[in-house]
Amino acid sequence: MKKRKTFAAAIMAVSGATATTHAFGQSSVTLYGIVEEGLTYTTNQGGGHNLQMQSGVTQGSRWGLRGAEDLGDSLRAIFVLENGFDPSTGNLGQNSRLFGRNAYVGIDSRFGTFTLGRQYEFMTDYMSPLSAQGQWGIYFAHAGDVDNLNGTFRVNNSAKYQSPDFGGLHLGAMYSFGGQAGSFGKNGVISVGANYKSGPLYAAAAYTHINSPYAAVFDSLSKNTLYTHYLPSATSEDIYGLGASYVIGAFKFGLNATRTVFHSGLDSANVDFNNYEAWLGYNISAALQVGGGYTLSDVREHASGNKPRYQQANLMVDYFLSKRTDVYAMAACLTGSSGTHAQMDYVTSASSTNRQSLVRVGIRHKF
Repeated sequence: MKKRKTFAAAIMAVSGATATTHAFGQSSVTLYGIVEEGLTYTTNQGGGHNLQMQSGVTQGSRWGLRGAEDLGDSLRAIFVLENGFDPSTGNLGQNSRLFGRNAYVGIDSRFGTFTLGRQYEFMTDYMSPLSAQGQWGIYFAHAGDVDNLNGTFRVNNSAKYQSPDFGGLHLGAMYSFGGQAGSFGKNGVISVGANYKSGPLYAAAAYTHINSPYAAVFDSLSKNTLYTHYLPSATSEDIYGLGASYVIGAFKFGLNATRTVFHSGLDSANVDFNNYEAWLGYNISAALQVGGGYTLSDVREHASGNKPRYQQANLMVDYFLSKRTDVYAMAACLTGSSGTHAQMDYVTSASSTNRQSLVRVGIRHKF
């Protein structure tokens, strides 16, 4: 009888310890996603008109898992695994990666958030909300997304820190380990940023440096014609950004400026891209939003002395059928200086002239 009592007490103690552990380590995993699809008509792709179905324009189609576990003492373990895909074909995105959009794990605490994995750098994190692209979609990116505000690339093997809220101010820093034996910095990435939010005001600044960008973040693949021919020879890339947005009643407007430098991008000399953008959005009602913007991109090839210039005008109408589903129409026109070829971001090929225009209708659902 005594042994039975002792055994029962032991079982109760183990059960109590298990219950305490479960209460201490509350965890959750959330499945989320976006499916976005539409039809785009382009005036000039290689000399001809084109009507095509494209996904991921206003936001990239994705599904993901987001998890957190309470570790006590204001500590949480966190992770994100996010897959990009094309519902037009069912194919994987981000060069056929399973979790190409985001894949990281880390710790969140009152001292800030520290994560490790494949992540966005701070031009995307902090500067994108200050652009028309960040508001309405990929077609409105600067010069083929030369400054990565659209998140054309993510950063592998990265360690990232974001500070807690200091009265509306957040600071961040990232370092990517290049992974090259004998050359610690080869293919490495450094990114820093700061943003500030107070009521209707949001402001941000960011800087990203990339060694051997063609291999480090572009998978040695060609991108937009406006800058792709500078990438293979570029020894490094620097991206700078600064901007602000403000809300007044039903209006929201923003200004931003970015600068991208491809070091030794052409004939062992630098190539500079300077982008300047202004945009405005207006909520006609709770369900209907309209917006538009203008971007000027000045380019300088130091070796040749050429100074190509690109101008883009953007328009958007967005109607929300519910909190999760909206339908929209958008239009954009990119015009380059004489002798250039135009290609908007995510359009599959360049124009045969210095102008390219498009219109699109689409639908987006979030879950």
